[in-house]
Amino acid sequence: MKSLAHKGDVLNERLRRNLLILETIRRSGPVSKADISRISGVNVVTISNYIESYIHNNLVCVKSLDISAGGRRPALLAINPQGTLAIGIGLNLIDMIGVVIDLNGQIVARVVKNRPNIDAKDIEDSAFTLISELFGQLSNVDKEKVRGIGIGMAGIVDHQGGTIRWPRKLDSGQCQYVSLDIPLKDMIEKKFKIPCILENDATVACLGEQWLNPDPDIENLVYMFSGVGCGLMFNGEVYRGTSGGAGEISLEANPGKNGADPFWNDALFFQPWEDDLGIVREIRESIKDTDPAKSMVLELAKGKIENIHLRLVFQAAKAGDTLALEKIRNAGRKLGAKVAVLVNLLNPQIVIIGGGMEEGGSILLDVVKATVSELAFNEMANAVKIVPSRLGNNAVAIGAASLIVRQVFAQG
Repeated sequence: MKSLAHKGDVLNERLRRNLLILETIRRSGPVSKADISRISGVNVVTISNYIESYIHNNLVCVKSLDISAGGRRPALLAINPQGTLAIGIGLNLIDMIGVVIDLNGQIVARVVKNRPNIDAKDIEDSAFTLISELFGQLSNVDKEKVRGIGIGMAGIVDHQGGTIRWPRKLDSGQCQYVSLDIPLKDMIEKKFKIPCILENDATVACLGEQWLNPDPDIENLVYMFSGVGCGLMFNGEVYRGTSGGAGEISLEANPGKNGADPFWNDALFFQPWEDDLGIVREIRESIKDTDPAKSMVLELAKGKIENIHLRLVFQAAKAGDTLALEKIRNAGRKLGAKVAVLVNLLNPQIVIIGGGMEEGGSILLDVVKATVSELAFNEMANAVKIVPSRLGNNAVAIGAASLIVRQVFAQG
């Protein structure tokens, strides 16, 4: 089993050059060596030396010959998409998604398990089930082409300490972090005989969004994973912090419920957020306290409050339901305040709203944008684009698989 060294994004010069050349071919191919040199800034002689190895390793293929300006017609090179495959698994509190992608990021197999509130003790079985079913869909494919398994997990993945803390959802809707006492990475590698990389879900979602963004100049971005945490990328490199836990910012605005000290009644303070910004909990409480007939949410939930979930609330809001609209807009204000802090602090090009919140569409997004415009400095607010996730609920799984592709590219 050939290992995929995962030491953050710290790459030596050769690995970084591999990644640069292959990413240039992926984004611009079919492309000539001269154009690869022009785009990447790498000497064309150096590129020629690297290309032979890429072709030998089935990473690159010759697609055609370009028009000649005199002499031999230059070869046009492209990524060989089926030369290598990668598995990506997304495990969170809402659902579990597994994908197999090729080197161009196209999904060739997919498995979805709608299993809310997965507990820590179920993570091992859930990961094994997804991976096994994905391999089952590759019955006509050489399994040796699968170079690795990336897993994006909710919670804190501490690369320095080698620990994982999983967010167990409480009845209040908030999360309590519990330590996993299973060596998940080692267990997966032992069972499937293939390298595995574990990473935080928001971090890999951020990587996946940037990796498949058609604009190669997007290098500074924030991926907001609902209201819980965020993935960060600076200068085209994922930022994990010292131990791998960067992005777990939890700010609650003006709670008015933190005891007698009046300071805390007006300040921002840190506490765990609900993974859906409290929308479902607030809807359920409002329906209990008022006439249920005033909202179509309970009707969509077939008369059962426990059936109310986030997508159902978004559905009701898009149909004009007053209660659903109110709760989503309130959540948009809270999320907008959090985004404004990050915009002022990090000055990103793009903030991506994901983790299921993108399904709120313009109802949520317009409020987030207005709140950022109100609270952030004009210079930073005017420079940032706030957009919904392009990858939707596939973002974590695709991002985890793209982490494998990135390692394969780096090794050439």
